Amino acid sequence: MLDSDAKLHEFNRQTVWAGFKQLVPISVFVIAFGAAFGLAATQSGLDDASIVIMSTLVFAGASQFATLELWGPQVPIATLVITVFAINARHLLMGATLYPWLRQLSPAKRYGAMLFASDANWAMSMQAFSRGQPGMGLLLGGGLALWSFWVLGTWLGIYFGGAIHDPKSLGLDMVMGCFLLAMVVGGKKNLRLLIIWIIAACASLMAYWYLPSNSHVVVGALAGGVMGTLWGEKSNEH
Repeated sequence: MLDSDAKLHEFNRQTVWAGFKQLVPISVFVIAFGAAFGLAATQSGLDDASIVIMSTLVFAGASQFATLELWGPQVPIATLVITVFAINARHLLMGATLYPWLRQLSPAKRYGAMLFASDANWAMSMQAFSRGQPGMGLLLGGGLALWSFWVLGTWLGIYFGGAIHDPKSLGLDMVMGCFLLAMVVGGKKNLRLLIIWIIAACASLMAYWYLPSNSHVVVGALAGGVMGTLWGEKSNEH
């Protein structure tokens, strides 16, 4: 690793707080999805405490909604585990891309930061790293912002969720997608990253068309993560 990159992995209270504030605007939209989950979970028969605890400990919106579809008197544990893994397999790609900086942290800091990793704060931290700026404060602080607003939204959904029956009808389901697209377009551009994104996208599309439901998430994440890791190791040799 270059000397200029030696301290990019470091973070403190100031950088974490700055990352928190930077992700607050996008986190506000998370409240709507949290409210939708709180309402749906209530209608599925879960008690209020279990719903809040789930959002607090799991912090994975799509997985939590999928869990509601499988919830019942007899929960199919194996199916539930496989489904949650498939939906969250993109974290394999996140971990692979963040590894050059994560490996320099102690295990407690490394896994503590990754507990709050999600699409938005991962994209922001990677953009910071590509500019030669510290990104771990964004990863942890931004994750704390997203997590806290998700839990708040869940609580609001339990008691006031009837006000938001369908976030998609308001276009709120497009907010995160547009945000991530903006991060990709505005981030570092080179042939290596372009090819990695193309390979991940093609692999994901092929899996979407020909493999079981949700497997495209796993395949796309693995394809992009493996390609990025292998190409990164070769480039570091020069």
